[in-house]
Order: sequence, then C-alpha cells, then structure tokens
Amino acid sequence: MIPTWRLRAAFARRLSDMYGTEVPAYTTLLEVAGQINDEVADRDPDAGRLGGIHRVTAERHGAIRVGTPAELRQAAQVFAALGMRPVGFYDLRDGDIGAVPVVSTAFRPIDPDELDRNPFRVFTSLLTTGDRRFFDPDLEARLDAFLARRRLFPPELLDLAERAERDHGLDDPAAERFLALAVGAFTLSTEPVDRAWYAELERISAVAADIGGVTTTHVNHLTPRVLDIDALYRRMGERGITMIDRIQGPPRWAGPDVLLRQTSFRALAEPRTFRDPDGRLTRGALRVRFGEVEARGIALTPGGRARYDALMAETDRRTADRPDADRQATARALWERGFPRTETELAAERLAFFTYRPVTDRPRDGRRPPAALADLLADGWLTAHPLVYEDFLPRSAAGIFHSNLTGDGTRDPRRDGTPFDAHRLSAALDRPVLDPFALYAEQQDRSLRRALSALHADAALRALDTPTTAPRSQGRYR
Repeated sequence: MIPTWRLRAAFARRLSDMYGTEVPAYTTLLEVAGQINDEVADRDPDAGRLGGIHRVTAERHGAIRVGTPAELRQAAQVFAALGMRPVGFYDLRDGDIGAVPVVSTAFRPIDPDELDRNPFRVFTSLLTTGDRRFFDPDLEARLDAFLARRRLFPPELLDLAERAERDHGLDDPAAERFLALAVGAFTLSTEPVDRAWYAELERISAVAADIGGVTTTHVNHLTPRVLDIDALYRRMGERGITMIDRIQGPPRWAGPDVLLRQTSFRALAEPRTFRDPDGRLTRGALRVRFGEVEARGIALTPGGRARYDALMAETDRRTADRPDADRQATARALWERGFPRTETELAAERLAFFTYRPVTDRPRDGRRPPAALADLLADGWLTAHPLVYEDFLPRSAAGIFHSNLTGDGTRDPRRDGTPFDAHRLSAALDRPVLDPFALYAEQQDRSLRRALSALHADAALRALDTPTTAPRSQGRYR
C-alpha cells in the first residue's frame, strides 16, 4: 500500500520533472535555488527555523486554472487523493491593473506532520464567466458552452482518486496508474488551438484565454522554495533569464521574515499549433507559463495581517506620490518604524502564530507562572517557535499573474462584479474551504495549552478561556 503522503511526494516530483522538460528555464531555477539553499544552510545554523533543509529542498507549489465548478470539483477529487484540502479564498478580480477574472483557493495538507513530510500545494483558480465586468451575456454563453464540451480529467483518474481518498492510499499498480494519469492531466496539450476563439478571449483577459481558449488544463507555473530570494533574483539575471520587475510581498529588512515573498521569470514564448478560421494548421507561440520562486516566513494572525496590509497600503501611497522613489527602500523604512523587530515581540503582541514549549528546567525562584503570555516569555517560562506561513497572498499572486500577461485586457468598472466568497466557493466545490487563520490558531492553542498544563500555569490557562475582542478572519484575504 502506498500511503497518501508518498503519493503526494511522488506526484510533486513527477510534476516537477515534467515541467522541467517542458520549460527548461524552470530547471535552471531549481539549480540556482538548490545552490543558494546549500549556501545559506552552511553559513546559518538557524536556517532550518522555518522548516528543515530537506523540507525546503523538496517543497513545491503549483498553479492550475479551471473553467467551471464541475472542473473545480474534479480537481479537488484528484488533490483529495493526495491528502490536500482547499484552504483559503482569494479574489484576484479587483486588482489595480489588468484583467484577472478568477477566484482561487489552494489545495494543501493541513496536518502539521503531513506538512513536514511534504507540503505540496496547488493554487487553483476558477474562471468567473458570469462577471459582467469582463464577459457580456453572449460571450458568457459561448464560453460556458465551450467549457461544457471538454473533459479535463479522465474517468479512470477520478475513480482511482476516489479510491485513494477512501482508503488513504493505493496499492502499487493502482498508484502507478494514478500518478501517470494525474501528471498527464496537467501536461501541456499538443492539440491545435482555435486562433480566432483564443484571440477573442485574450482581448478580454490573457488569463481567460489560457483557461477557456483551450480544451485542456496545464500547470501554469511551478514554484520551489528558496532561503534567500534576493540572491536568487540577482543570480537568475546573471544567468541571462529575464525576471519580473520586482519581488512581491514584504520587503527585505532586518526583522523577522513573515508571510511570503515571491517572484518569477517572465513567461516564455512557447511554440503551439493553431487552427485558423479557414481550417489550416499553422505554427505560432503563446506566453502562458513561467517559473515562480518563493521565500516563506512566519504566519501572521489577523491582527498581524492588518498591520502588514496597512504598511503595504502606505508604501503604495508614498511611491505613487514619488514615482522615482525606490519601493523597497520606502517599504523598508516604514517597516523599521511600524513592525515588531523580533519574534518575541510578535508573539507577545499576538501578531504572529507560534507553537509553545514549556521550560521545565527553569531555575526555581518560588514564583508561580504569570497569566500574561508576554510575561511567560519574558520570564523564561515558555519558548516560542514560529509557524511557517503555508498559504498565499492575493495581491502578490495577482501581481505575478499580471507581470506575465501579454496585455492588460479589459474590465468595465461601471458594472458590479459577481458576488463571491468562501461560502460560495465551498458550495461550488461541495467541500468546505478551510480558514487558514483557524488552522494556525488551532495548532498554536493546542501547543500553548499543553505547555501551560506542564507548568501548572493555572492563571494563564484561565486567561486563555477569557473571550477577547481580537479581530477575526472574514474569509477574504486582501
């Protein structure tokens, strides 16, 4: 029996091998990331604080795009076979520039042990064909009809996926067949592309064309994790590979790494076969696939996320007022003044998520453990260990999507968008979309209760059960 996590690890490896064959620059990205990870691990004894080097080296996230709720449910079934559940709701439609008519979730493991074994994630976007800012009724009807005629996942794959989810794995022959079919479902098709139909959608949105202009889906990008993304950005340029204009996410600064920093090389022109209106087959090229890389930091609480969002908004305001300003320098100066400079401050102010361990060999001084978390940390009763941010940032995702588009597309701001939230996406999936804040909080609180119980810290345990007015997640991550 091949257990779920081994299926997931094998699928991630095979997908990476396939993508490297199809997009050679991705292989260069892996090579440079591996070199930098080894260098950082050699010089920094604390490099594994947010995941050991073996996890970081194996870590990948992919991205796919689907056109209908039915396709999304089938993708969810394939990922469920790999122990991956939908986490988080991301609305990419309302960015400042560009037309990205999709809402998204990410399929990933949720159990800490499963994440340590292999944290493979797939950022999965659903086209919103009913959004009148992008699609008029006629185009919506034709697009829906086109999508209804195609089948992304063969029935045999879905049958094996249901079996794997039910039995928590597959026997060896079935596992091999499942992996072959699953990788094949995300491989770029050689089937001719209808040139006129693709071009019509591309005028609206390059993302819409990539989803609804072809008869299959494919991996849109694949992303390794690196321990020094600034070094990687420089080194890829030295290798002659064109990167997008900047690293998305928080700035590089002297304080704790939080959330997610990511960048990519630009989508490359890939040869494709087109079917012209007169039926002739001709050669052309499309720019739809790229290679992304990420550096992961500490998961922030809703309060920490609000602080982050405010700093990013202020960075936007200041750089808009001074277009010649260095955005990274502006952001860094704001963070130096407005964000905690140590992990201990983040924990004490409850701005980030940690697991906690009791200090059982603390010198006895006759005092009882205090009730406040800040005092427990400051007086040496507890140690805090940061939780890796396992999720995504919609602003960063939209920024990278837009950086790799062939044009801005069109969006009618006078019309209202189709309402969409985590509850509606859950209904489309027929599976609950989990709240990432709740997952981190559950892991943190479980560890904190264990640690306080070991210390017999009754006052602190009572404080945990006292209701607070801390901000809650609303299921919409801006």
